[in-house]
Amino acid sequence: MQPLDLLVVAAYLAATVVLGVRASRRPVDPAEDYLLAGRTLTLPSFVVTLVATWYGGVLGVGEYSYLHGISNWLVLGAPYYVGALLFALLFAERARERADFTVPDLLQDTYGRGAAIVGALTVLALSLPAAYLLMLGVLVRRVTGLSQAWGIVLSALFCVAYVVVRGFRSVVQTKGLQFTFMYGGFLLLLPIAVFSSGGPSFLVSHLPATSFTPLGGQSLGYVVAWYFIALQTLVEPTFFQRCFAARSPAIARKGIYVSILFFALFDGLTTTTGMYARALLPNLRSGVDAFPALGELLLPAGLLGVFYAGLLATILSTVDSYLFVGGVTVGRDLVGRIFGERFHTTGTNRIGLLAATALATGVALGSESVVSLWYGFGSVGTAVLLVPLLGVFYPSLRPSRAWVAAGMAVAGIDTLAWLAGSYRDPDGRPWLSIEPIYAGLATAAAVHGLGRLASPFARTRV
Repeated sequence: MQPLDLLVVAAYLAATVVLGVRASRRPVDPAEDYLLAGRTLTLPSFVVTLVATWYGGVLGVGEYSYLHGISNWLVLGAPYYVGALLFALLFAERARERADFTVPDLLQDTYGRGAAIVGALTVLALSLPAAYLLMLGVLVRRVTGLSQAWGIVLSALFCVAYVVVRGFRSVVQTKGLQFTFMYGGFLLLLPIAVFSSGGPSFLVSHLPATSFTPLGGQSLGYVVAWYFIALQTLVEPTFFQRCFAARSPAIARKGIYVSILFFALFDGLTTTTGMYARALLPNLRSGVDAFPALGELLLPAGLLGVFYAGLLATILSTVDSYLFVGGVTVGRDLVGRIFGERFHTTGTNRIGLLAATALATGVALGSESVVSLWYGFGSVGTAVLLVPLLGVFYPSLRPSRAWVAAGMAVAGIDTLAWLAGSYRDPDGRPWLSIEPIYAGLATAAAVHGLGRLASPFARTRV
């Protein structure tokens, strides 16, 4: 990168910090402002913060589209549109109508403290942005020449530096800038790739045939598994957080509908860009490098800096959101529930943020594949949380309280065991050729079903 590129990136990072720490008027309720920005999100701010947060896995998308072509849209795109639509229909308005702050709050109010603690541990696993810190490490390595490990550590420190100041308010205040760079970077690179190389005929002549097939060379079982993993959207803590923070239940529901359209647009941009990267740079060491390598190949000084700022914005927008969720989970949902409500303080949440950042950094330093991290955490989180959260909003589906925490724990252990079996297999095949997400959901449904037969439980508060 040239000095002009570095200047553009530095200007973007400086603007992010300024937006993150700036003060607005003194909040009426400081705790609610720190946790949920005072529950004041309008429709535009809801959409911007949700879309920007949801697409931090941009280099993972590049990895998948580089290797498997249009299958990326059908595997890492369409399943999540379905999941988001189901969330809007089933949960969005109901979540906003409650006065809760977090997913474990929902579980405690419905099932008790045990289920809330198991849920908090699961939310913590889901919210650790290890995959996204790994991607930031890749970008810092390419920009500065530092080691990837140092890139991960510095990225984590940068994010926590501005989020710790004003909490969710800091997250919201940075999202408009991140959203602009996120879309602008790909709207810059993709047209240049098309005009410099050629249209669809160029891709057809330079890519393997599997790049244009729905499965992309993957097994049908693997692809179908992603449609179940996308049910993670129904237990996604950042979706619930945005709904809790919306100004009204209607904004929560409509905001998700609008966000789905932006999801589809961004998937189209990134999938096509990844395919051009494969056509022009077929011998990359790793598909994770696809987008930055293509930008370095095609963009002149200055514009390359804009594209890198766009990549950074896309990833940072997710890292800061998930670090904040992880911090609240540690500080409020775990420490506060174990040691008492006197620990439900902003100071405890800030300490939790530092702890979650350290944990996420450690996981990222020991990881290599972004997609594998998504697959593992998504499988466990969905298996543990989906069935009990359905019961939170639909009382007829609730089992006895005594069964819920146990069912959640057993489902998580079963999914982890299945994942461990696939990792030990030389070919990565799961036990009995059954994907971990299927085993976990089946276990959860079985235990909760037994709970309903043993002691039907129905509370009417929704």
